[in-house]
Amino acid sequence: MIQRPSELLSREERAALSRRSDLHAWALVGGTWLLVFMLLGLAGHFPGILTTLLVLILLPGRQLSLAVLMHEAGHRSLFERASTNRWVGQWLCALPTFADLDSYARGHLEHHRHAGTETDPDLPNYRVYPISRASFRRKILRDLTGQTGIKLLAAVIAGGAGIVGRGQRKNSGLLLKQLAAQAALFAVLTLMGIGWTYWLWLATFLTTFMLVIRLRQIAEHAAVPDLFDLDPRRNTRTVVAPWWQHFLLAPSFVNYHMEHHYMAGVPCYRLKDLRALLKARGCLDDVAEFTSYAQVFRAAVSS
Repeated sequence: MIQRPSELLSREERAALSRRSDLHAWALVGGTWLLVFMLLGLAGHFPGILTTLLVLILLPGRQLSLAVLMHEAGHRSLFERASTNRWVGQWLCALPTFADLDSYARGHLEHHRHAGTETDPDLPNYRVYPISRASFRRKILRDLTGQTGIKLLAAVIAGGAGIVGRGQRKNSGLLLKQLAAQAALFAVLTLMGIGWTYWLWLATFLTTFMLVIRLRQIAEHAAVPDLFDLDPRRNTRTVVAPWWQHFLLAPSFVNYHMEHHYMAGVPCYRLKDLRALLKARGCLDDVAEFTSYAQVFRAAVSS
């Protein structure tokens, strides 16, 4: 079993790693939205097949970046103040991607508590791996044809409207917040003279974003050495790939997932530093290093 942070790292090291930075946080949030508007602006002012394909390929990573930053805000590790984490995490990150900060945080914290056990609530996302190529192709087809996205969006609408199943918690007013966030995005795009590109945002969410989300889940926990070992070195994976792969599939430092499970309070922009310390202390000597997402998918998809 890996040593706990208090056993491996000094108090000063843990404090430095856990320090929040509003500058880093705003750079990530603002940079993500800047790229969103640049991509939609390009398609809006130069409409065509090539620009539409560019959006469908590059925009999912920006939507994922917002989801990752929502995740950070859910851990209260993005901004210095709890109120800023709550407001930005909800209105600038969660709601634009049809999520809800509070609902997400509750479920995600359970994932951290139970990772490496049969009671991990996220286990259905990755326990079946490795899978056959035929099965993987079927999953990709469902994602890219919108089947996965429409199913998710229907669940979001039902949950936001208070139509929930037994044992689920009602979230009154969420649907109005969702609609307000989507209307605000549409309004900004309209002011830019490209209101129609909101449908590109939605189409991307329903298709290629679903695929990127699936690939991220695979990279983090699928086909790991032992999914039911409490040691995050064995039940979670970090992928140190070329920058362009991170840009497409793992923005905002989400690739450092093992380090995040080891010390969840560390902001995403300091996880690389945590990895360097773990390597220096010899904690990763027996951990296989993945240097590309192709390598991950070869492990997760059998021949």
